[in-house]
Amino acid sequence: MSLRERVAAELERTRRRSEILTDAVDDADLVRQHSPLMSPLVWDLAHIGNQEELWLVRDVGGREPVRQDIDHLYDAFKHARRDRPQLPLLGPAEARAYVSTVRDKVLDVVDRLPSDPARPLLRDGFAFGMIVQHEQQHDETMLATHQLRAGSPVLAADPPPSAVVAVGGEVHVPAGPFDMGTSTEPWALDNERPAHRVDVPAFWIDAAPVTNAQYAAFIDAGGYDRPRFWSAAGWEHRVSAGLEAPLHWTRDGGDWHATTFGRTAPIVPDAPVVHVCFHEAAAYAAWAGRRLPTEAEWEKAARFDPATGRSRRFPWGDDDPTPRHANLGQRHLRPAPVGAYPDGASPLGVHQLIGDVWEWVDSDFLPYPGFSAFPYREYSEVFFGGDYKMLRGGSFGTDRAACRGTFRNWDHPIRRQIFSGFRTASSSGPA
Repeated sequence: MSLRERVAAELERTRRRSEILTDAVDDADLVRQHSPLMSPLVWDLAHIGNQEELWLVRDVGGREPVRQDIDHLYDAFKHARRDRPQLPLLGPAEARAYVSTVRDKVLDVVDRLPSDPARPLLRDGFAFGMIVQHEQQHDETMLATHQLRAGSPVLAADPPPSAVVAVGGEVHVPAGPFDMGTSTEPWALDNERPAHRVDVPAFWIDAAPVTNAQYAAFIDAGGYDRPRFWSAAGWEHRVSAGLEAPLHWTRDGGDWHATTFGRTAPIVPDAPVVHVCFHEAAAYAAWAGRRLPTEAEWEKAARFDPATGRSRRFPWGDDDPTPRHANLGQRHLRPAPVGAYPDGASPLGVHQLIGDVWEWVDSDFLPYPGFSAFPYREYSEVFFGGDYKMLRGGSFGTDRAACRGTFRNWDHPIRRQIFSGFRTASSSGPA
């Protein structure tokens, strides 16, 4: 497949997902703000089109603006999410017409795909890959908005596969250096670059993410009532926010249930816990006599091949993800049970590092040595050093285009509307 064909296919595949997420609800739901943490779905839709226009129509294509008058409405840095419903946004019909017009112009640019190796934005189709990833990231955000939406279910998908192998315990990761980040992945974003050598002491890491059953045991043992397991900031947040269980969990009699996209059912005991914040994850780890892995530890467990000494693109190798490797791309609307993807395990035997749940790690969002902002400071640089913790690996709502062994996500440690879980680690051996 040529670069032109690949770009066109990825743009079309991604747009189909955006349409599923926005066509699933009526216009009233599109313009409604379902949570102050999230934008109205119609804002996300038009924002997707506006970014595509800015980068691919105007910059790469050198074309006249489609709607320069709305740029300020869809600038994510000018308006906080909670304030966006008060803006004079495009209505549903206008937004759909706008993104369609932009896409027609972009496909014309693709037909004449510029080739200028001296211009980094065009090298290997990076600008198009950046826009595909941007839209897929907003698709995952819109999926999270659907999870917060009240009312009858509107999304449906096949259930994830069942476990086919037993996975448990911990895996030893030997001491030594490995190559973290990338300098060769064509569509990698600036915060993933450059590749650099990191020496990591030996550690142990869970072979699988922490499950619902394991997390329920923490709750039942009084984990939310014992300050000694929580950091000072974590305990303050637990008290002020009234945290008692993961988001969307409720007690029904003596059993835990979870509401997933409008459907409430008993928790799946062997599936990864989801919708916990960093503070909850760290408290569980302390209760278990362990800790959260660092970002370097997570990436070494995911990418390092001890047989060759090299870092892979993904835990299973260098090939792109397929449905047998990982739970990605909204194919299923919840995490798969532990042991469902043995073909996706790392060489060291760590499972489900990609997909299912974003995994909190105990590292701040900082640049790698030699970092250079590209193509604009606002993608990463302005967030460095803020109140953010890292998340790695992607979730069931993350698309394969926006997920790889080097991909870095970040959020405030109190956030749990995202599809976030975790696994634990230790420097001293198995618990």
